[in-house]
Amino acid sequence: MSNSSDQLIVCYAPTMITTNGIWQGDNPLDYSLPLFILQVLLIIVTIRFLVFILKPFRQPRVISEILGGVILGPSLLGQNKQFANNIFPPRSVMILETMGNVGLLFFLFLVGVEMDIAVIRSTGRRTFVIAIAGMILPFLIGVSFAFTLHESTQWVKLGTFILFLGVALSVTAFPVLARILAELKLLNTEIGRIAMASALFNDICAWILLAIAIAIAENESLSLSSLWVVLSTGAFVLFCYYVMRPLVCWIVRRTPEGQLISEVYICLILTGVMISGFITDAIGTHSVFGAFIFGLVIPSGPIGVTLIERLEDFVTGLLLPLFFAISGLKTDLTLINGVGTWAILGLVIVLACAGKVTGTLLVSLYYRIPFYEGLTLGLLMNAKGLVEMIVLNVGKDQHVLDDKSFAIMIVVEIVMTAVIQPIVTNIYRPGRKLVAYKRRTIQRTKLKGEFRLLVCVHVPRNVPTIIHLLEASNPTKKSPISSYVLHLVELTGRASAVLIVHNTRKSGRSALNLAQAQSEHIFNAFENFERQGGFVTVNPLTAISPYSTMHEDIFTVAEDKRVAFIIIPFHKQQTVDGGMEATNPAFRIINQSVLANAPCSVGILVDRGLNGSSRASANQMSHHHIALLFFGGPDDREAMALAWRMSEHPRNSLTVMRFVLGETATDTTKGGDMAEAVANSSVETGHETLTVLTDDDREKEMDQAYINEFRAATMNDSSVHYVEKVVNHGEETVAAIRSIDTRHDLFVVGRGHGMISPVTAGLSDWSECPELGAIGDLLASSDFATTYSVLVVQQYVGMEGHGEHILGSPDSPQHHVPAFGHRRPPLPPQQEQAIFRPQP
Repeated sequence: MSNSSDQLIVCYAPTMITTNGIWQGDNPLDYSLPLFILQVLLIIVTIRFLVFILKPFRQPRVISEILGGVILGPSLLGQNKQFANNIFPPRSVMILETMGNVGLLFFLFLVGVEMDIAVIRSTGRRTFVIAIAGMILPFLIGVSFAFTLHESTQWVKLGTFILFLGVALSVTAFPVLARILAELKLLNTEIGRIAMASALFNDICAWILLAIAIAIAENESLSLSSLWVVLSTGAFVLFCYYVMRPLVCWIVRRTPEGQLISEVYICLILTGVMISGFITDAIGTHSVFGAFIFGLVIPSGPIGVTLIERLEDFVTGLLLPLFFAISGLKTDLTLINGVGTWAILGLVIVLACAGKVTGTLLVSLYYRIPFYEGLTLGLLMNAKGLVEMIVLNVGKDQHVLDDKSFAIMIVVEIVMTAVIQPIVTNIYRPGRKLVAYKRRTIQRTKLKGEFRLLVCVHVPRNVPTIIHLLEASNPTKKSPISSYVLHLVELTGRASAVLIVHNTRKSGRSALNLAQAQSEHIFNAFENFERQGGFVTVNPLTAISPYSTMHEDIFTVAEDKRVAFIIIPFHKQQTVDGGMEATNPAFRIINQSVLANAPCSVGILVDRGLNGSSRASANQMSHHHIALLFFGGPDDREAMALAWRMSEHPRNSLTVMRFVLGETATDTTKGGDMAEAVANSSVETGHETLTVLTDDDREKEMDQAYINEFRAATMNDSSVHYVEKVVNHGEETVAAIRSIDTRHDLFVVGRGHGMISPVTAGLSDWSECPELGAIGDLLASSDFATTYSVLVVQQYVGMEGHGEHILGSPDSPQHHVPAFGHRRPPLPPQQEQAIFRPQP
């Protein structure tokens, strides 16, 4: 290795790729392949450790990736010359940087595939103006910053220096912003949609400016060659749109619907990515620009889904971090010394952030967006990421930025992105509004009124049984069903996961990723049911959240839409041999959280098919045999209210089996005329356990009154069969349930939380899933027949102990008004107390 006055020259033997082994006396670090593997391993481990450390602070992954490179570089560990010379010697940087750029190439291709240009056209003038306003002021600040630093880079033309710094400070990272919005639960809000569309437009502008900046930077002055670079780049864009896009569309047409894309076609497209990168690099633009443009012309649909699913994990998990690590390895923070330099750094950070916020806020106020929402929007637009890093790296490679300017700009990017979530979380707290409405239960919903319910779906497998359940719930002209279908999607580290909300289904654009493809299948099935079923309206929604907070999205939708009933799938599914296996443990935690805190009644659906739903044709109405097991209590009355509604369907038959306590049984709940039955709900939230207090005698009176009303209304209905079973203990209860005709395809039962009875004594001792209650868990177990589904119902009783008028609803009754027996009477004044009592 020898040094010249201008640059570092590295000499190495090209044959030293793989080692002969340590037993031959070879040092693996002297050979390129083992050294590269060690470098990748070290980079990935460092980044993953930082992701884990910064996760509680809700920092984007890009922060961890840049910091990982900074830690391994000359700013920290690289200060140790032995570490730097052995682990990251100059001879190895070329290989590492080449692989990082390959990862960058394919990642930008995937970003192009996922990006929906149609969104820009559909968002209107407001988004366009907000995006432009958010770019102008930071760009001007970049110009002033360029004048300050230009003294040390006199060999670079001032115009080029200004352009690079202006672009780096003014653009917004679309993928990073999408992730931040999802974690803050702002994706589906108006401010989230504006921010996403503005960032998308911002990204497009950034690519145009970057192409111009590179064309200028590679030439000493604006000359004919710069013009040729711009013209040839434009020609390449036109070639991709008018030649490559039709070819890819031809590939899609040759693939039968539902079939996998041929391996030959996938290889051709991936080859096209590299050819595009080669062409744009050869004509004087960065190679990633070609890959990005090629990705934009890929039509959405099966081919886009296939490409994303095959490439994304490998590219984003292994190759892309190498690019960020290389950026960090180039960063030497020790060059930022002296009070003056740090003052400039702080000033640039403050002014750049303030420029984005001010420009965005002023336009937001002009469009009558509230002040705090405009301020939040301005902060969100400060998100920095990949495009900015590309700008800075190209600038350094083209000697537009020296080492000191590069280090300063890296710190600026990190700080501007890192402060977004903590500040937004503190200044913008929309919170969950207390929506006042009284029909939070099926009992309170009028039989001749609209029935609103929220259907939660994890995977398409849940759909057929839920559709049959809706059809069995008797939607009529006088009592239509308004169903809100919420597809629950986990928020992962993958960029494509959050872009699902950015697709407009009505535009006819196909799915961009697997999660969105599942949403399309789910929503299409429900919309087909809506067209064929009659008197059912379907409103598709998507919730993208970490599993730990997904229940909050369910509650928000339930209250916003004022639903009376939430249907959520059980966390186990039926296997081929009839057993039940858990699909995802997180689903169970979601169900428990929903049961503990839901703003309305809840039903957990144990899906074993409903009347052979998988065999029924799409336009065939099914005949359902429903069984209701009634033990008493609010949950059982709620279950009866639903079963009562189902019984009015002309193609349904209902069997009601009421369990009555025998004379030889010991009533464990009797302790006086006003005895209270206290039981844990088996659902814990935080450090508290939800406990329900009920008055036993009053509950029995309410049970009897509701049974009498039901029997009086259905006494002439031949499709309703009522039977009472006298039982003394749990074994007789199980025997009675087993005696029910096996032709039934749906069992409706109350969860029974807060109820203690000898009728179910001992059944809960062996419960695998206490959230279903003793009877629900019994019916869901593999010991029982596998030909029926089970719906376990829990009634909402949260605010009734204080009277509905406490909610402040304008239509809340001050006195009880009976309506078809579907309203629970309020507790008498002397018994008004908190129904839900937290226990330490």
